[in-house]
Amino acid sequence: MNFDINEVLFQMVGAIKQNVGENWDEVRNPANVFLQNRKERLALLAELLISKEITQERFDSRMEDEKLIAEAHFHAIAVISKAIAQRAANAAIDIFQKAVKTALNVAN
Repeated sequence: MNFDINEVLFQMVGAIKQNVGENWDEVRNPANVFLQNRKERLALLAELLISKEITQERFDSRMEDEKLIAEAHFHAIAVISKAIAQRAANAAIDIFQKAVKTALNVAN
């Protein structure tokens, strides 16, 4: 399997940083903590899809859940607006999904 969760998390942090802009100083630590807390779950979801133990539909459903969880976490950071929180959550999860898709294509 050609999937490096640490590299993907690094890219996800970059996507969050880009989307929160000037609020990055306030968001940096909570974003890193959030992603580290979700690391095991995200790695498991990637592994399950790549090994075909879950369907793409189930994976997509779980990714929608992850977006909502991420958005709720970012909402807890009072300095950013709902739109910024949504963009940050979507950007991070999009990075994750693209990395899993790439790994899945290599595994096939």
